[in-house]
Amino acid sequence: MHVPDGFIDAPTSAVAGVVAAGAVAVSLRGARRELDERTAPLAGLVAAFIFAVQMLNFPVAAGTSGHLLGGALAAILVGPYTGVLCVSVVLLMQGILFADGGLTALGVNITDMAIVTTVVAYALFRGLVKVLPRTRRSVTVASFVAALVSVPAAALAFTFLYWIGGTTDVAIGKVATAMIGVHVLIGIGEAAITALTVGAVIAVRPDLVHGARGLRQRLKLRVDGELVDAPDTSDSEPAVPAAARSRRGLWITGLVASLVLAGFVSFFASADPDGLEKVAADQGIDRKTEEHASADSPLADYGVEDITDARLSGGLAGVIGVGVTVVAGSAVFWAVRRRRTDDTSPADTDVSV
Repeated sequence: MHVPDGFIDAPTSAVAGVVAAGAVAVSLRGARRELDERTAPLAGLVAAFIFAVQMLNFPVAAGTSGHLLGGALAAILVGPYTGVLCVSVVLLMQGILFADGGLTALGVNITDMAIVTTVVAYALFRGLVKVLPRTRRSVTVASFVAALVSVPAAALAFTFLYWIGGTTDVAIGKVATAMIGVHVLIGIGEAAITALTVGAVIAVRPDLVHGARGLRQRLKLRVDGELVDAPDTSDSEPAVPAAARSRRGLWITGLVASLVLAGFVSFFASADPDGLEKVAADQGIDRKTEEHASADSPLADYGVEDITDARLSGGLAGVIGVGVTVVAGSAVFWAVRRRRTDDTSPADTDVSV
């Protein structure tokens, strides 16, 4: 879904850039309410994990592959405002360092892949968890459905932008049918990855999952040989095993997993073009594609310049990408967290008597 330069004309790209900048500004303010000392480190890790998993293209049809977009996953794990920022950081790193997604199309990509996916997914997720039983399984199910719908929604958003400012003369009906059709299939993969990841984090630290707040793992007592719920004596955080309370352990595990996925597993990813690339080639949307401004980057196309071994080159590029993304993301989210702390400092709340 990374839109290159030349697909969308300059005026439409500029408007999308303004929309993206406004959404990022709103998200920076909104993220202050979502990030605390527990979740700020997780947000940087989520950005790095999304970067890593986006390198794992999976086959969805003959000659077509797909990869995670990540908006649903980020929104459910760390909140919708922080989720927009997570995906935006990933897109910025990919565009500047890896020549993936045009720089003049950065606003289009943020609007499509960060804003649309996050808003649609989180709105649907919240609606589902309100009507489903308040259990961890319900959160996982809602995550699956929300992620599934978010991908064709992004495809529809691209189709709308192409209808307004496409640089080639292709019937919009053909574009819509092709884009939505293939991205429904990609959405299934997105849903599976999102549900598995959310379920895994909930199993270890449910208190760190933004979308699972308010759920509780009730203490069980054995009475007359039967397990019953213990009296609920606290309105604070969900009870979790003491061994699972180490945020550092979760962070390290997530970082290692991201490095392994980007540095090793990515070598086995599908080499077929992704959904947008395939549709663009089939429908003629790519006739005016422009060379990427970062085409001469030493990490362009997810390989390290001057390293001839494909496995080593791609793996090293993936490791570098994860490292840069986790550092950049963590810096952004710690700055947002610090701003929240400054805004609520004792000096700001002191009342003279």
